[in-house]
Amino acid sequence: MNIRNLLIKRSVQSVLRVSAWMARQERLNALTETCMNLLARATIRTKRIRHADSLEGLGRQWQRGFPSAKQVPIKDITANTVFAEIHTPCPLRGTGDVRACHRMMQFDREVVRRAGGQFIVLSSQATPGNAFCRVAMRPLGADVSDLVPAHEVSRNA
Repeated sequence: MNIRNLLIKRSVQSVLRVSAWMARQERLNALTETCMNLLARATIRTKRIRHADSLEGLGRQWQRGFPSAKQVPIKDITANTVFAEIHTPCPLRGTGDVRACHRMMQFDREVVRRAGGQFIVLSSQATPGNAFCRVAMRPLGADVSDLVPAHEVSRNA
């Protein structure tokens, strides 16, 4: 691994660790949301994320927000939904704290919103036994009532 890739990997892991710590502190909910939005907006600017004109484009714009598309593969595109996974190791993995995961995923929701979509986490690495997150994206305004967010599943369990 070259030095640039190592620095990127270490930087991403550091940001994730700090974000996870903040997201687990209920009293810091507003600060966590603000930080995730600021990080997303900086990413949107630096990666030049734009409004997508197709479902495939929506998924591709979201992928641009990450150092490697290999870590966030698109698994399927149906008539109205992009399904993808997040394989980047998360500090919340296995903790059961799916609500903290939801707060951290504000980054993704903001990136996808900028691209013209909605972002829903279907299953989270925070759930014990899950090695990756499963997510879905649909255009803004599209019905998402059939997609059950992971943090709502855990609340009802």
